[in-house]
Formats: sequence, C-alpha cells, structure tokens
Amino acid sequence: MSRTPSWEEARHDDLRARQWLAGRADGGGVSRQGLLELGAAMGALTAAAREREPVAVAADPVGVDPGGIVKPLPPELLTPLDTNAEMRWAAMAGQGYVVPTDRFFVRNHTRTPAIDPDHWRLSLHGTGLRGRPGRDRPVEFGLADLRRLPAERITALVECAGNGRRFFDTQQGTPAPGVAWGLGGVGVASWTGVRLSTVLRLAGLTDAAVDVMPEGLDPAYVTGGVDLGRVRRPLPLRKALDDVLLAYAMNDEPLPPDHGFPVRLVVPGWIGIASIKWVGPVEVSASPLFSPWNTRFYRMFGPGHAADGDPLTAQSVKSAFELPWDARVPASADLLLRGRSWSGNGPIRTVEVDTGDGWCPAELVAADAGGPWQRWTARWRPPAPGAYRLRARATDVTGAGQPDRAAPNALGYLFDGVVRHPVTVA
Repeated sequence: MSRTPSWEEARHDDLRARQWLAGRADGGGVSRQGLLELGAAMGALTAAAREREPVAVAADPVGVDPGGIVKPLPPELLTPLDTNAEMRWAAMAGQGYVVPTDRFFVRNHTRTPAIDPDHWRLSLHGTGLRGRPGRDRPVEFGLADLRRLPAERITALVECAGNGRRFFDTQQGTPAPGVAWGLGGVGVASWTGVRLSTVLRLAGLTDAAVDVMPEGLDPAYVTGGVDLGRVRRPLPLRKALDDVLLAYAMNDEPLPPDHGFPVRLVVPGWIGIASIKWVGPVEVSASPLFSPWNTRFYRMFGPGHAADGDPLTAQSVKSAFELPWDARVPASADLLLRGRSWSGNGPIRTVEVDTGDGWCPAELVAADAGGPWQRWTARWRPPAPGAYRLRARATDVTGAGQPDRAAPNALGYLFDGVVRHPVTVA
C-alpha cells in the first residue's frame, strides 16, 4: 500500500474550512455558527496558552464507566488511564515485531460496546453514491459479505495523537488537558480485511464524492453537558481510496471487542482517531464534511498555530526503551539496551542513544527496514552506581527528527521531544 503524503490532510482541511465558511459544507452535528464560535474560543485558548496555563476545552465525559474495557488489564502489561489502557514498554522486551493483542493499548472515548456480529451492518449512504430506486436506503454489507471480498493483510502502526502528552508536563512544565499518556499509546499489529476503496466502489461511488466519514458504534460522547454524538471523522476521498483498510482480524484472530470488533478502520500513517473502531455508518458525501473530531478536537491550537487551529496530519517521531520506568540494573555489567522508534511520515533512517556520555549510533534490526517502526539495540556498561537518564532519538527518511524540547500546543498533541528515561544502577 502506498502512503498518502502527510500534507494531503492539511490541504484537504484548508479547502474544507474555506468551503465551510462559504456555506458549502455539511457538519455532521457541527453548525456553521459553531465553527465560527470555535475560532473565537480558540483565540482565547491561544492567549491562555501563551501564559503557560493549562486550559481544558472539554470536561471528562459524563456517565462513563472507567471499567468500560473488556479485556483483562494485568499490571505487568497495561496501565489503566481513565477509559483507556497504556501498554507498558517493558512488556515488549523479548517480543517480536508486532505487539501481542493482550498488551496492545486501548483508546476509548466512552466504553467498549457489545455488538452482535450477526446483526452488524456496514451501512454506506450519502450524496456521493449513485442514485438508484429507494436511494434513501443505505447500501449495506454484513460481516460475511466483507469476508467474501478480496482480503488484504497489512502490518500497520496505530498511535493516539496524545501519545507522550505527560512529558509536556513532567519534562517541560507545559501541562495540557487530556489523557496523560506516556509512550505506550502506540502499537503495531497485523491487520486483515478488505480495502475501503473496494467497498466504496461496490456501493456506487460517484465522481462527485469528496469526503468519506466513518462513524463508530460506541456510545455517544458527552462533554461539558453537550452530546456530540458518536465518534466520527471525515477522510478526504483520495486517502479513502488509497490505503485504508476495513479490518476484521488483528494478529490473525478476529478483532477483540476493545480493538473494534467486528470491523474497524486502519488508516496507515495518520493519527489514531482516523482509524475509527466499531465502524457502522459511513457517509459518502459530494460536499465537504466536518465533525467535532476535526474541529473542536484533534487540531493544533496555541502559539504558532492559526486561531482556529491547524489540522493534525502524520504522527511525529518518537523513541522508547523496552525497559521499566525507573528500572534498576546491575553495576559493572554489560547491558544490551533495546528499544523501538517510529514516525508517521515514513520509515526510520537512524537512531542514536545517550547513556550519559554523548550520542552514539544504535544498531538497527535490519529486518525492520522500511516498516512502520524500527527496533534497535545499544550496548552499555554503567561506569558506577547511581541515577542515570537514558535518551534515544531517531530521524526518519524525510529528515524529521526529535528535538530536545517539543513545541507545546494547547491540547498536548504530537509530542516529539527526546524522553529522559530514568534508570538506577545498583
């Protein structure tokens, strides 16, 4: 599968915003006046961000059960975070390239729904589909229908846009609202399913179509006393027809409930919110679409960004050690440090590690070249007992790397700074 350039979503967003303000777009629950008011509100948020004060644009969801995750959360594998669960990086030590399903992170806006696969339907509708008798009726596919279509298996990375958010606070003193992810809101899995493009064409895609908006079947998200409906976010048609997968299997097993059963989207290279779980309705529109998940949330607000926010596109570059946080290691022994680096822009080209005496090249696992993330190793012999801060940084094939300090933004997205991993040598 090819990867749509990361600027494609930014260009799409700019065009759609201008069409919206001209009254030529549909909002999926976001009024035109609401978007204008959003610009004013985010102007105030930007001013507050300049004062380095955390500002929340959304309260915690109302009526959410923190226990809304189905799978077990053993503490050696996962850390619960509100309605979510973060992978422990130490749990990846000795594992292969993909993340085993039992330790794959969970990102829920509300809770994991229980869906009967026999009655589930992928339901496509909208002005971007061919006219036909009874055109108000959607085109539907059951799970068995999808399984009869040509299957494709890909290895792809999914990462929450807020992954690394807590380091804005703990390392930089610029806290942001939202889930305080460490680096464990990411994972690579093997996904099997059918291309979204195949289903769109079977449903009667027209040349007039411009946007595709999948919607999840999880409960509606309520914040600040406002019901924003189910999670949904539009894709430009070019991306929808490129490399997006309707996945029904994960790591060669049926999708588990927490990861989107019976069917989810996998959108390679783009922030995790684009990979809608428990997908049901899909609007295919001949006019631009917006939702709260690309206007109110999942935009870059703050200094250096437009008053109404800049779109989030590809994920940033990150690196993580496969070590417990605050690990204890023996003195005067040769240690083989292991870790992984990744970027939404493309494969990793180089990785460097600093154990306290300067940056040195890490050894890359050759088999990973060109993949969604890169494993690496570095040898270290601690010179003496004491406290150390291990650091790793990577550069991808586009030249994007990791600065010592990430540029803050009001909602704490796309942290790309070098993380200082504490280790005690005893």
